[in-house]
Amino acid sequence: MNFRSLYQHGFARVAACTGHTVITDPHANAEAVLRHARRCADEGVAVAVFPEMVLCGYSIEDLILQDALLDQVEEALRDVVAGSAELLPVLLVGAPLRHRDRVYNCAVVVHRGRVLGVVPKSYPPNYREFYERRQIASGDGERGGTIRVGGESVPFGVDLLFAADDVAGLVLHTEICEDMWVPVPPSAEAALAGATVLANLSGSPITVGRAEDRKLLCRSASARCLAAYVYAAAGLGESTTDLSWDGQTLIYENGVLLAESDRFPLDDQFAVADVDLDLLRQERQRMGTFDDNRRTHGARTADFRTVSFELDPPTGDLDLRRRIERFPFVPADPDRLALDCYEAYNIQVAGLQQRLASIGGAKVVIGVSGGLDSTHALIVAARAMDRAGRPRSDILAWTLPGFATSDHTKDNAHRLMAALGVTAAELDITPTARLMLKEMGHPFASGEPVYDVTFENVQAGLRTDYLFRLANQRGGIVLGTGDLSELALGWSTYGVGDQMSHYNVNSGVPKTLIQHLIRWVIGSDQFGEEAGKILAAILDTEISPELVPGEEMQSTESKIGPYALHDFTLFHVLRYGFRPSKIAFLAWHAWHDADAGAWPPGFPEAKRVAYDLPEIRQWLEVFCRRFFAFAQFKRSAMPNGPKVSAGGSLSPRGDWRAPSDSSATVWLRDLARFD
Repeated sequence: MNFRSLYQHGFARVAACTGHTVITDPHANAEAVLRHARRCADEGVAVAVFPEMVLCGYSIEDLILQDALLDQVEEALRDVVAGSAELLPVLLVGAPLRHRDRVYNCAVVVHRGRVLGVVPKSYPPNYREFYERRQIASGDGERGGTIRVGGESVPFGVDLLFAADDVAGLVLHTEICEDMWVPVPPSAEAALAGATVLANLSGSPITVGRAEDRKLLCRSASARCLAAYVYAAAGLGESTTDLSWDGQTLIYENGVLLAESDRFPLDDQFAVADVDLDLLRQERQRMGTFDDNRRTHGARTADFRTVSFELDPPTGDLDLRRRIERFPFVPADPDRLALDCYEAYNIQVAGLQQRLASIGGAKVVIGVSGGLDSTHALIVAARAMDRAGRPRSDILAWTLPGFATSDHTKDNAHRLMAALGVTAAELDITPTARLMLKEMGHPFASGEPVYDVTFENVQAGLRTDYLFRLANQRGGIVLGTGDLSELALGWSTYGVGDQMSHYNVNSGVPKTLIQHLIRWVIGSDQFGEEAGKILAAILDTEISPELVPGEEMQSTESKIGPYALHDFTLFHVLRYGFRPSKIAFLAWHAWHDADAGAWPPGFPEAKRVAYDLPEIRQWLEVFCRRFFAFAQFKRSAMPNGPKVSAGGSLSPRGDWRAPSDSSATVWLRDLARFD
């Protein structure tokens, strides 16, 4: 495979084009279409969508019934067809065409010198400023037919899909302007029939607020249909006798705006984006109700006709024309991030509050290390007590220092517990750990500096054991602190260790989001200035289990890899089931240049790093081995905890169900495709 080619990774580049229409001059408009088409071809565009009746202008009223004009439209269309012969894109061109005894408002689908088919407008409007039915026939009943175009008979009807044989998942459908505004648009049926890229050729004059209405409808259509929606509206040059035009172009994918161009342009404009066909296919596979709906409407969707074509896409590096979030669990948009943090935090708080209420108001027992995860679980517990009208002293918090606990983290733990007003205590586990290691005959007990997995797990296990026994003694439940990222990698001690608790509020939150949740708690002043200062100090501390003495700081990420990359991989594995080679492609585009793209608000400048492809490849392999071949047995026995992110959870009772004795072979084999 050519690793750099977007078409090799399940993407297709699409464009929504608009420009200066010359009303009633089809040849000038045909040249403008071809000018756009050549530019799109140069940029590797697979599908280019033009406005409604672009070859003559939408706003020509009764002139549409003039034979001289219709003759010239047909000639101009032949020019477009001929001019497309050596061009890559499928062109969706608006034109009025005569058929039987009527004129139809059509989308003509053109590719490499031939007309693939013609789709008529289903619902010409006849209200307010619109009087289309005066001139235009409704195409709603046109199914299974043909039409003569350029001396040839081609498929005609609203039942047409256009599928690329050599680009998996690229299936086009087109509708025209008003068709999008009806309760059950043609595109909805087409999506159920298999269309993944829905196009709208629009005239749509502009009035105050209509642009937002269009965006709402396009976004909704793309989300409900699990599809891309490409919208192109008429702009400058249309008649302003009674109306005005803004040339709005939009590209949505599954409810997400990928691209739009400036409105009211003075020259040619087009929005370009790379649609992820794999993402759409995965969403449809996972959302079984989508196919259930298809079967419900089988009488209408079963008889769609498919017109096949060969796109012959470029195989070189075209870059990638879409925004890839470095932190898919943490959006870079400030408003969206603030909302996500508010919701994530309160999901955790509400989950814990309900669990405590359901078992009769038990106290919370928690181990506080001075690290990120236990800190966040503690502030969730504090707010849950506040919401329940209970004193924070009902949180029984212990710091449990071991052989390698630093004064810095222990001091932060004590300061935070004091600032929050919880019941705080310290229990040194080292005497018990020494006794256990001695009774086990471990070399450390004889003075040898052996710091193996057993040495580490003795400490982790004792901490959890003490917490469970303290909960028995004090009438409480042990609150888990391990996060989603650690669950993915199996970075926990199984059973009597940090893998286990009575309830885990962090199990649905990845490490990268926990960092921003704490920043949000500080920024929104949830617990006052003093607590905010301590939380900021904890954020600045290296992520470490602090189990091995003698090291300056036992760094977790130096051993298992950057959580930023692991969370990136986790999101795309868990949410979309992407193959590792594609994830590497996405990760490279997101991470190879630290100066490119947006970072989440408040992300420290010093930590804005880049990763090259060998690093991405290295840690992807680590993730695949740990996630698919090692860690599942720990997840299969994980405690209860709330799902937080739409990216998914790893609960065996929820989003992720997998065998504990799986292999990573197929994922490693895919990863090897670009060695």
